[in-house]
Amino acid sequence: MSSTLRAPAPAPAATPAPAEEAASPHARRFGLPVATCLVMGNIVGGGIFLLPASVAPFGTISLVAFGVLTAGAIALALVFGRLAQRLPQTGGPYVYARAAFGDFAGFLAAWSYWITAWVSNAALAVAAVGYLAVLFPAIGDHKAAMCLAALLVQWLPALANLAGTRYVGTVQLVATVLKFAPLLLVAVGGLFFFDPANLGPFQATGQSPVGAVSAAAAILLFSYLGVESAAVSAGEVRDPARNVGRATILGTAGAAVVYLLGTLSVFGLVSHEKLVSSEAPFTDAVNAMFSADGGAGGTWGGTLVACAAVISMLGALNGWTLLSAQTPYAAARDGLFPKVFETKKRGVPVAGVLVTAVLASGLTIYNYTLGSDGVFEVLVLVTAFTATVPYLLATAAQIYFLLSGQSERVHRGRLVRDGVLAGLAFAFSMWLVAGSGYAAVYQGVLFLFAGVLVYAAMSARKHRAGHRVTA
Repeated sequence: MSSTLRAPAPAPAATPAPAEEAASPHARRFGLPVATCLVMGNIVGGGIFLLPASVAPFGTISLVAFGVLTAGAIALALVFGRLAQRLPQTGGPYVYARAAFGDFAGFLAAWSYWITAWVSNAALAVAAVGYLAVLFPAIGDHKAAMCLAALLVQWLPALANLAGTRYVGTVQLVATVLKFAPLLLVAVGGLFFFDPANLGPFQATGQSPVGAVSAAAAILLFSYLGVESAAVSAGEVRDPARNVGRATILGTAGAAVVYLLGTLSVFGLVSHEKLVSSEAPFTDAVNAMFSADGGAGGTWGGTLVACAAVISMLGALNGWTLLSAQTPYAAARDGLFPKVFETKKRGVPVAGVLVTAVLASGLTIYNYTLGSDGVFEVLVLVTAFTATVPYLLATAAQIYFLLSGQSERVHRGRLVRDGVLAGLAFAFSMWLVAGSGYAAVYQGVLFLFAGVLVYAAMSARKHRAGHRVTA
């Protein structure tokens, strides 16, 4: 390990797209708006629609927890922006970890991120079915119908990805606009109906202020997963050294505004007593805004929120499907993942998209047929840990670059500022790990160690290939 630290593997070179791929009308690099939407869309999935009710039991002190987490997420976004300036290549955390610490660290980043992506895709699809059942009640009457709906929700974004990056960007832009319209309706419009009497106590539990903030933060910690989205797709972003950092910061800040204003508005629209037990806080908020008695007599509010939630999850699945293929693609180019993941058409790693969709579909079918022992829930919980491994390795890479005196990768005038940001981002990543819980960390480590066997096989194959070339 020490030799790896002294002589890290060189950063993978940015390989230009083949001529036929670059000329394809279906392949198009993302500009700043689409890259920003990719970040925002992946951060804001379906959890936003339940967040206000989830943290309401702690009182309005949970808004303080949101503020602290937002600061940590912004620090992490800034670090990814700095890293993308130095290494503007597809793969994001994988590229940074490998450049700093060698193949093994890079593989762990890629492996854990890939697991996170396809398991999360299955979870998003299952969650989307719950909202689809609000729009089409017949879906919720039969498990077979629910399973088919979940598979459809997974494969529609996969097909958009297979059509090419041009369509991925279009779907992401449209989905982000459509899902943020009703969220902003509540987040901004709700402030005009804000009633301070609904806020309830600042601290609703018997904990100390620090304990209450930490407890609320444990629920909110994973609200910002996805800040790395533009960095992972850097190879598909125009002028990545400039636009990846800007998109990461703008997307994270935009998601933070929606989170904070949305939660604050719901707190002020729905009474604390009702919000604590609410199963649809944004529906209750919409009804409070447009119902004369503030009740839930109508159904259009629930329909609006259900539509927004389905669109939100389809947009998130569209973005996460692309990311689930990008990291294995980058690792496959370096011989650390099976070569099939290197197959790319229309600007999209098609093999990675297909493998991810098939694995997520298998997990979805399992959930609706055999998943009675909570295995599906355990797997979803595991992603809470595996998602943070690439963050820790990426921020550690930034700290390594800053402390190792690599002049070509560090701006001396920004050394102190970048060092503080890297330290904050690393602390935020560690907080994410702590918030996962003991069970998630335990199970996640097992998944992580399972990858060691895969790395051994791929590394041996790469070694043999190198010997054949030199011979």
